[in-house]
Amino acid sequence: MPIYEYHCEDCDSSFETLVQPGHNEIQCPSCNGVKISREMSVFASRGGISAAKPHSETAMMRGGGGCCGGSCGCC
Repeated sequence: MPIYEYHCEDCDSSFETLVQPGHNEIQCPSCNGVKISREMSVFASRGGISAAKPHSETAMMRGGGGCCGGSCGCC
């Protein structure tokens, strides 16, 4: 099931929800409004490391973003 981001035009709040196949009716969890528009999702991308110097000190300090790149705090 995909997670989509929505914006409620009734109460001006944004939320995300799981969407099951075949269920097209989405309600705002704040006001139960049905004037909903789907927003563009923002996603994280992993930062690249230079192919010319993959093990340089600068590239190692920069990290990657995403899990195991240092940005999630698990490493």
